Amino acid sequence: MKAKKIPMRRCVACHQMKDKRELIRVVKSPEGEIFIDPTGKKNGRGAYLCKDPACIAKARKAKSLNREFKSEIPVEIYEQLQEQLNSLEGNSGG
Repeated sequence: MKAKKIPMRRCVACHQMKDKRELIRVVKSPEGEIFIDPTGKKNGRGAYLCKDPACIAKARKAKSLNREFKSEIPVEIYEQLQEQLNSLEGNSGG
């Protein structure tokens, strides 16, 4: 059997290539709306971040997502990313 190809994506903060499923996808829709895409399949331009609080803080400080999407990123997006990380950490503790 042929081995299945694993899609790799680059984190916009630390620039490391990782498996797509290990990253959080942030999307800018064709309408200009910016949101987190937990499915990884929503329509629009995607940018990826590691599931690491340091990467999210680095992206926020360096405005990596702003550059990636060529627009201002609302503070709520970074708050949602932080909440999503907190919930992931809570689930993996058991």
